Amino acid sequence: MQIGSNKILAGAKYIYLAVFFALLSGAFYPVITHSAWDPVIVGTLILFVGLAGAVSLYKAGSGERHRKAYLIVGLAVMALALFLVYAAIGRV
Repeated sequence: MQIGSNKILAGAKYIYLAVFFALLSGAFYPVITHSAWDPVIVGTLILFVGLAGAVSLYKAGSGERHRKAYLIVGLAVMALALFLVYAAIGRV
């Protein structure tokens, strides 16, 4: 019974993250203004890219193996997320 409940909890945390990121990127704005959903979807995807970079940086700080690789990948993915933010607002 423990194995099934762990899988449910693992799935629930990813659903929670997706909902949180959608709300963070302004999911109610298109509902209120009857505008397009494209900025919300792009914002949510950018937040997931940033999360992947943050997880990689966390693994670089807490792991024993492959620290340099995790650090390089984490910083590169975080830089990519920052570039995507500037591209989304039209500053690039």
